[in-house]
Amino acid sequence: MNTLLLTGFEPFLNFSINPTEEIVKELNGQVVGSYQIIGKVLPVDFNTAGNELLNLFHTYNPSAVISLGLAGGRYKITPERIAINCNDGAADNKGNKYVGSKIDPEGQDGLFTTLPIQIIVDELNERNLPAEISNTAGTYLCNNVMYQMLNELQKLGKQIPSGFIHIPASHELAVIDRKLPSWSQSDLTNAIRLVIEVISRND
Repeated sequence: MNTLLLTGFEPFLNFSINPTEEIVKELNGQVVGSYQIIGKVLPVDFNTAGNELLNLFHTYNPSAVISLGLAGGRYKITPERIAINCNDGAADNKGNKYVGSKIDPEGQDGLFTTLPIQIIVDELNERNLPAEISNTAGTYLCNNVMYQMLNELQKLGKQIPSGFIHIPASHELAVIDRKLPSWSQSDLTNAIRLVIEVISRND
């Protein structure tokens, strides 16, 4: 059976919970569409997250890769269109901080997702799960791992579905910060399950 590598992140910054971690743990080992899910949690560390993702890719040789990240403040599921060759933003969980540095000095300035993002968005919206394409993954760890995975696939000449999806906060986070738009954890998980089904049908 084909496998899909699904990654989330540990909690970071002021977020004491990361709903992507819960999604990955719940879906790990399940069969969704034509894929068996390999769910893994990445550290919020500029110096190791990308390497861990690439090591997982080379270990499991999946047929597709989806990385998930929390975008506190967004109220829709947002597949990312592009990753840029830039590290910037707040310090990570290990205290590493970069200001406008390149992820790969030899790499392209930007790399586009290979996920069928328009189809994903259309199907989520049809199921009353609000979604839209995002044109910026930021410059923090989410962008970093998206870029590193796409960059590696390009170097290998390998064409598989790969990309990044940001999700809103869960209700548990909104209880702590009442200004955060939020979804139930079950709706977040079901949305990602549907995303995987869409990719399976279009792979």
